[in-house]
Amino acid sequence: MEFSKVTALMKATALEFAILTGHLVLYPSGIVAERLSPTARAADPSADPSADPSTGPDATIASGLRPVVLLHGFVDNRSVFVLLRRVLTRHGRDCVESLNYSPLTCDLRSAAELLGRRVEEIRARTGHAEVDIVGHSLGGLIARYYVQRLGGDTRVRTLVMLGTPHSGTTVAPLADAHPLVRQMRPGSAVLRELAGPAPGCRTRFVSFWSDLDQVMVPVETARLDHPDLDVHNIRVSGIGHLALPVHPTVAAGVLGALDAGGPVAPGAHGGEPGAASVA
Repeated sequence: MEFSKVTALMKATALEFAILTGHLVLYPSGIVAERLSPTARAADPSADPSADPSTGPDATIASGLRPVVLLHGFVDNRSVFVLLRRVLTRHGRDCVESLNYSPLTCDLRSAAELLGRRVEEIRARTGHAEVDIVGHSLGGLIARYYVQRLGGDTRVRTLVMLGTPHSGTTVAPLADAHPLVRQMRPGSAVLRELAGPAPGCRTRFVSFWSDLDQVMVPVETARLDHPDLDVHNIRVSGIGHLALPVHPTVAAGVLGALDAGGPVAPGAHGGEPGAASVA
């Protein structure tokens, strides 16, 4: 291995260790579900709670940018997004919410259904017809399942995924005892579902992948390649898996991806527009 690559790997490993140490300190603060944002619907307590926010009486209540839902990875919680959340709120995202799914979850599909219920609740509460989602690792895969398989593309404008194993990762083979880990293996039933046709999917997908991500094996598994999806793959250099939701340059890239998310015409899928290094 070239000296420059060894040096980059050592730096990335040291950063991963520092981030892990800090995250272990913050982890207890993220175990309890966060308090929800103030309700937009409170301005009109007589409004029909079943009304569609995009057409109902609260359509005019919605203001500002789309709400952002943050979804953590395997054996993690919302504390992983402390820094990213700060960046988003500082740049005008006044409704940013994190979803904790249970550590006892054993089926990615169940977590995707929970995400769908949370999205509906946010739409009803804020008056926004659509949300954006940022998912780290397994969280990105859960959100992708919701969008592709549970009709979430009518609710999610942009889905940003950070180090997500789109085609499966072979890391830590001894962890296969956990059902969620098995669902993240190459060739799993869930990944075969996601590889299937998804005609007319309206969500815009942005997938950040790192050339030094030691959890994604091979690292290219975090690239999303699907002929029916509007996908933008962004290559990150010099950082590992845990740094993706923390690194300031990645945070800036996420913010840019969300701000650039406009309507996607069904069938107008651009595929791979070319990868870019952001760190």
